[in-house]
Amino acid sequence: MKPSMTSSIFSSRIRGLALVIGVALLPLASGSAQEQKPAPNSATQAEIQQFCTNIAEPARDQRYLLQKQELEKLQADVDQRIAVLEQRRGEYEDWLTRRNEFMKQAEDNLVEIYKKMKADAAAPQLQEINPILAAAIIMKLPARQSSLILSEMEAGKAAMVAAIMSSAADPNTSKDPS
Repeated sequence: MKPSMTSSIFSSRIRGLALVIGVALLPLASGSAQEQKPAPNSATQAEIQQFCTNIAEPARDQRYLLQKQELEKLQADVDQRIAVLEQRRGEYEDWLTRRNEFMKQAEDNLVEIYKKMKADAAAPQLQEINPILAAAIIMKLPARQSSLILSEMEAGKAAMVAAIMSSAADPNTSKDPS
């Protein structure tokens, strides 16, 4: 035989052998594809049911824990807001106490003295004393006399006394007026 003939017989036998092996392996390949997709059966459904039953209580506990944490966070927020309201209430009470003390500073007999004085005589005296006391006295005088005294005072002192008087009447003021 010629070498070319030998190689062609050899290659045709190899092709035939490959064809036979391929045909033989074909059912195995298609069978493995079917095994990868098992159809759900009653045993699988039972396992799924058992799994869900086993994790139901821990899931419920976890849900309750999350709800408890949310409620604790809301309670902390409410407590914080209550603390802010208590602080503001304390500031208001402080303001009210200071205002009442401020008004007591101008005692009736001292007010009577300034009430009987002329504005041009009272103004220099009131601008020399404590501005808080001067404001308290002027607030207790009749409005007409108060305006005359303030007009006779130096502009800077009169402005300071007027500022103290206005802050005493302002309910939003919680700090020291001086």
